Amino acid sequence: MRIMSWNVNGIRAVHKKGLFEPFIAKYQPDVLCLQETKAQEHESPVDLPDYHEFWNSAEKKGYSGTAIFSKEKPLSVILGIPAVIIEKHGVTRDTYGDPGTEGRVIAAEYKDFYVVTVYTPNSKDDLTRIPLRHKQWDPAFLAYCVELEKTKPVIFCGDLNVAHTPDDLANPKPNMGKKGFTNEEREGIDNALGYGFVDTFRHFIPSGNGYYTWWSNFANSRARNIGWRIDYVFVSKSLVPRVTSAAIHPEVMGSDHCPVSIDISD
Repeated sequence: MRIMSWNVNGIRAVHKKGLFEPFIAKYQPDVLCLQETKAQEHESPVDLPDYHEFWNSAEKKGYSGTAIFSKEKPLSVILGIPAVIIEKHGVTRDTYGDPGTEGRVIAAEYKDFYVVTVYTPNSKDDLTRIPLRHKQWDPAFLAYCVELEKTKPVIFCGDLNVAHTPDDLANPKPNMGKKGFTNEEREGIDNALGYGFVDTFRHFIPSGNGYYTWWSNFANSRARNIGWRIDYVFVSKSLVPRVTSAAIHPEVMGSDHCPVSIDISD
């Protein structure tokens, strides 16, 4: 079973470039998790008859949003983080909006595990969304995954908007303390690892740089591979023996992010 995750930075834009359906045809994901769809389901030009589609779109038009396309129909689908967890962790509206209405999370239940996709709020260049991110969103999302794991193992994936270690971005020193590489943001990954979730890519390649999933559109960054690894697939520790590979796919064009994937055995 192949599970792929991709921040498409607008599904209509990728489709207009003629790159979305060829990607599906080549990689044949069993479960495809998308972030930053920037569309309502009825606005999507994509037609994939082999897939069941599940959308959680932002109330704000053309913004944020997630989707899961699945060959197998899930047993259940949950849109968003449940209200009881949102309230417990105080996830509230800030000056940028309400993350609970931005379509940032979908969970799909399968026989052996949950697949959860997430588009984590960006901390902003001036770090004004760090308090929401650090004290509210990251703890709430981890608590949700922990709650799901009480029932069955969890795979969570998506754009976490943070490089975890200096190996995960091309220029760590000048970016220390800046958006995407603050101690507060990195702590969210530390906490997930501390709980027992496993970063599948680093399970196979524990260290080393050059493995990136996002590149700035400026200064020819992608061609020069001056990027950041901010897209991940994490799994419950009990699933690790079934993960046969984890990969980053920089050859897939169409977005400023590239897809990431795992293959998991039956």
